[in-house]
Formats: sequence, structure tokens, C-alpha cells
Amino acid sequence: MAIGKTQGAGAARRVFGYARVSTDEQHMGLQMRALRNAGCDPIFVDRGVSGATMRREGLDRLLRSLRAGDRLVVWRLDRLGHSLSGLIQLLDSLGEQRIGFCSLCEQIDIGTPGGKLVFHMMAALAEFERALISERTRAGMAAARARGQRIGRPPSLTPQQRLAARALLDQGQPAARVADQFGVSVATLRRLAASPSV
Repeated sequence: MAIGKTQGAGAARRVFGYARVSTDEQHMGLQMRALRNAGCDPIFVDRGVSGATMRREGLDRLLRSLRAGDRLVVWRLDRLGHSLSGLIQLLDSLGEQRIGFCSLCEQIDIGTPGGKLVFHMMAALAEFERALISERTRAGMAAARARGQRIGRPPSLTPQQRLAARALLDQGQPAARVADQFGVSVATLRRLAASPSV
């Protein structure tokens, strides 16, 4: 994620704000007021954009504008992004470029040792929670398999339907017509045709 070039020594410190809402219907008045009260000017905005991706038009323009000595402020950490790895990567990059960061709601300021500690503790706890969820999911799947339950999505076609569809394909019927007849996609039929057994 590219950050702007270093500004010259003695340049005035600038405070940038960033606001985001996931849908066009949501309002960002609360975010904007909080950012203006924190002295942010300018404020970069993304509307109707998910926080799952770190590639966003407003955020990209903001990152290109930042210089060493500047400060980035968000209302809440999840406005910057939902991906923990993406957030850590971005904040590490800001730190390396000597760009400050502050999240108002969580009171995280990576310009202070306490702020850095809080952020890394949050990151560690989130990673631990993900590991626990993954472990519980694997354990649940193993228990279901042991009880003889099928894991995953049920098959699109019954064994009898698979035999009938394969026969039609072998007779030269167009895949689209066979797919329509059985209410499945052409891709499903192609996988069936490529399968060594029915």
C-alpha cells in the first residue's frame, strides 16, 4: 500500500480524516462531526464500500496524500477496515513512514507507547479468537463425520439423476439443455462428465 513521499523538514503537521459507510443509505454525519472536532482537514470519504477490502478509491487517494509528520484520524477502527492483517500492515506502514494514527472511539494513538501496546493486544486477541473459532469448527466437523453426517453442501443431483444426465451427455445432448432439464448449472454437468465415476 503506497504512502506519499516524505515532506521536507519543518513542514506543518497536517491532520487527515477518513470516513466510510458500507452502503449509500447510511449516514456519516457522526463520523464527520467527530473528525472535524479532532481538527481533520481534509477528510477523505468512501461511500457504499465494504471494509473487507483495503483497496478503496477514497482510502487510496488519502494514502497517496500522506507525508511524514502527518496524522491520520478515524472515528472508529472498523471504518478503516475489517481485515486484521490489512489493518496491521497499514498501521505498520504508517509507523515506518513516521505518519501518526489515531482512532477516536478506541482511543488508540500509535504515536504513543500505550497506543501501540493497545493495538497489538487487540490484534493478538482477535487472532486468538479466530484460532479458537477455527478449532471449534474443525472439531464440530470431525464429530459430525464420526456420526456419519455428510459435511458440506448437499449434492446437486441424486445418484439416479447423475446416471441419467451422464447418459444424455454421452448421447450428445447439449450441456445447456441437460443442465436446464435437471435444474443445475452447466459447470456442474461438466464436472459430472469429467468425473471417472458417477
